Amino acid sequence: MKIYVVYDSENGHTEALARSVAEGAREVDGAETEIAHVNDADIYKLEGMDAIIWGCPGHFGTISAGLKTWIDRLGYLWAQGKLVGKVGGVFCTTATVHGGLESTLINLITPMLHNGMIVVGLPGNIPENALYGSYYGVGVTCPVELSDEDPKNLPSENDLTLGRALGRRVAEVTKQLVASASR
Repeated sequence: MKIYVVYDSENGHTEALARSVAEGAREVDGAETEIAHVNDADIYKLEGMDAIIWGCPGHFGTISAGLKTWIDRLGYLWAQGKLVGKVGGVFCTTATVHGGLESTLINLITPMLHNGMIVVGLPGNIPENALYGSYYGVGVTCPVELSDEDPKNLPSENDLTLGRALGRRVAEVTKQLVASASR
């Protein structure tokens, strides 16, 4: 099964989370995972994927311009129904607490639903998410640094654990769907 992780990242926060999502997906037997920054992501590869996971920094509670521009190029795939039945998952980062994590995640899910994809979230019974409650995907806060000194407040190990849990969950669901389709 093939999984494509596409992300937009400006300062490395979302890239770190994307890498953890891809890492988690690779933990599932049979998963082939490709990861690409939105500037390098090929929309023509989507048709051959079984699952697509995309994420970005939240900008004022919605999708970053870079990822939104890429998503807006999916019209021909939508018109031909090429993404119908593919599994989808989403993730994002924000700079502030209450900075629009849930609204960004919902905005990321919406184009997946328009394309007929099967959206996979992160249930509360997954130990990594039991107390965090990131049900729509993975959304984490990386507080703004007011100076140019390191560290850049990259996602914490707990945040990256959530990312791996989402990648694993998407891969597990995809594996089940691919297996049932081949029966």
